Amino acid sequence: MVIGNKTRVTEFILLGFPELYQYQLLLFIVVLLAYTLCVLGNMTIISLVMLDPLLHSPMYLFISTFAVLDIGFITVTVPKMLANLIAADNRISFVGCFTQLHAFDSFGVAECYLLIIMAYDRDLAINNPLRYPTMMTRTLCIQLSVLPWVISFSISCVLMVATVTLEFCGPNEMNHFFCDLPPLQNLACSSSLISKVLTMAAAVLNIIFPFSTIMSFYIHIINTVLKIKGFEGQKKAFSTCSSHLIVALMFFGTALIVYINAKGNQYDKYLALLYTVLTPLLNPFIYTFRNRDVKEAIKKLIYQNRHFQTT
Repeated sequence: MVIGNKTRVTEFILLGFPELYQYQLLLFIVVLLAYTLCVLGNMTIISLVMLDPLLHSPMYLFISTFAVLDIGFITVTVPKMLANLIAADNRISFVGCFTQLHAFDSFGVAECYLLIIMAYDRDLAINNPLRYPTMMTRTLCIQLSVLPWVISFSISCVLMVATVTLEFCGPNEMNHFFCDLPPLQNLACSSSLISKVLTMAAAVLNIIFPFSTIMSFYIHIINTVLKIKGFEGQKKAFSTCSSHLIVALMFFGTALIVYINAKGNQYDKYLALLYTVLTPLLNPFIYTFRNRDVKEAIKKLIYQNRHFQTT
């Protein structure tokens, strides 16, 4: 599209991983397998929490909400990357690109704030076990589950508007496998200073602040756990919280490197693979499938299914 003497970009080209051309098929199989396992694993969690009354607790409500976010987070980027790998379908429309950007930021930011809520829930359960059932009511749980969605949608709208209003009239090739803020800002013909400043501010607000808050909760939890008499009591408390901490470290560690400087270098896409594919894949196994309550729920479901088939 031509506006005045300038050509308006109507689509972008996602270069993906051209340097790994000889491994495209292998990468496609690995990513497809990871995506399938991630979706199946998170859907299993959601189903178990819905079907088993023993899992109708605040912790599992937040975990099932996190599973929904994980499915959305990985689905926003991976199917397009798979199409690029196997069919060389590397074009994405201008509207499609910014729709993907908005959805990706919304799911990602929501996960950041939900991780804070999950850490707060564990801190409350361990430090106030007697008051916990009356404090963490069902109404409060639902409100806390919805809050990250509201925050993330608002923040991602600001970032998208600040970027979509830039002029894109020159090169449209993006050295990435999805539309992200830093590579888009680097393609702008007009000054992207405001967009980059907002991106760095959002990184502080959505990554550094949540990570620092989560760490403060876990320091408080660890201090309390160390005061528990008996190894078994300490082991049970640590096992409940360690999975949350592992997920937080994986997610925030890679995201921090990519977004805190917002330069969009060639290595960002490899780091993005970690938090867009690997972390969502591992979350179901870290959070729940090694959990005793979830194992019991799976055994019960299998037993009920066999009993139904025999009768």
